[in-house]
Amino acid sequence: MEEALLKRRSVREYLPEPLTLKELSQLLWSAQGITDPYGFRTAPSAGALYPLELYFHATKILGLDTGIYRYDPHRHSILEVKKGNFAEDIFRCGLSQEQILLAPLVLLFFAIPERTTRKYGRRGIRYIFNEVGHSAQNVYLQATAMGLGTVVIGAFYDEDLKAIVGARTGEEPLYIMPIGRVE
Repeated sequence: MEEALLKRRSVREYLPEPLTLKELSQLLWSAQGITDPYGFRTAPSAGALYPLELYFHATKILGLDTGIYRYDPHRHSILEVKKGNFAEDIFRCGLSQEQILLAPLVLLFFAIPERTTRKYGRRGIRYIFNEVGHSAQNVYLQATAMGLGTVVIGAFYDEDLKAIVGARTGEEPLYIMPIGRVE
């Protein structure tokens, strides 16, 4: 853990090599994986309400078709949302940040605010921002420990990202997180 904390940096350049399904699985679990029989996850959530929804765009994952997927933490599985290469669309939506095009994997953090605000009111929005920060830091540390690099991107066009992903009603985008191999 100390080594991962020491080496954790925002990385924007990736080698043109694919990731494995095992690596994808570990990264998804680090973000939102279930850690006990009561359904608690790797990242804390106010009231254990878990408003986060984790999508990803896979371009170079060995054994996985290029497309957009959603992570199901309850089954530790992925659900195909739509096939196709949407890297250029996400790149444009993300204000043309090149790391989006270079990464074989792009995590897309969304939230359903109503899950938290129905209990905590407007303060629930703050709790959601806290939670996505915890979850993203887990990914940073897991990626670092695996010899991968990542960076959090908060600059993007919300409505465009929702359309690209095919977001469900009530889902709001929070982060784009490209991930890839580093030297």
